[in-house]
Amino acid sequence: MFLLGRRLLAGPRGAAVGATVGLLGTAMVAINLLSSPSGVAACSAAQPPAVAADGKVATSVYDFTANDIDGNPVQLGKYRGHVLIIVNVASKCGYTEGHYKEFNQLHQEYAESKGLRILAFPCNQFGGQEPGSNAEIKEFAKERGVKFDMMAKVKVNGDDTHPLWQYLKQRQGGTLVDAIKWNFTKFIVDKNGQPVGRYGPTTSPLEMREELEKYLNQ
Repeated sequence: MFLLGRRLLAGPRGAAVGATVGLLGTAMVAINLLSSPSGVAACSAAQPPAVAADGKVATSVYDFTANDIDGNPVQLGKYRGHVLIIVNVASKCGYTEGHYKEFNQLHQEYAESKGLRILAFPCNQFGGQEPGSNAEIKEFAKERGVKFDMMAKVKVNGDDTHPLWQYLKQRQGGTLVDAIKWNFTKFIVDKNGQPVGRYGPTTSPLEMREELEKYLNQ
């Protein structure tokens, strides 16, 4: 057995079951990667450095561009000087409601006072739990009172991985393999655009508060 996270979500039975499924899914992703010849090769081979749109090797998240939920390109340099949480989200996961609620809390507490920015990237690679269009995902987030930044759907693993996510994985590796293993994998990025922390889905957003405050107060 190996450690996949710090805790199982508490709460209604449905949420606990969803969290358990998430843990099993995380394990299955890692096992599949390690048991597949192509997965082993991808995990063991040295991966080329992530490059920005200009073809140069990226040195911070500010070197990347990503589309927002409406399809507009966003140069991540706009977040210079802000602490970021970058996360892959899904609408039909056992972790969904708890994470959206706590991200809203962090946004309300720190966005204006400390400059925290949260960038949520929908991804459908884990259990098909984000099947909707960007417009549908935007409406889903609106219904939950989301004020933080919703980005367009991306892939976070495989040949079509968004370059930003390739960079995040290279700078903050994961347990067993660097691949993203489930929905709601979270990265903290400091005010210099450097990834400084990685947290799995079983770590709730509020459990990151102490680490966030360390970088927010720098």
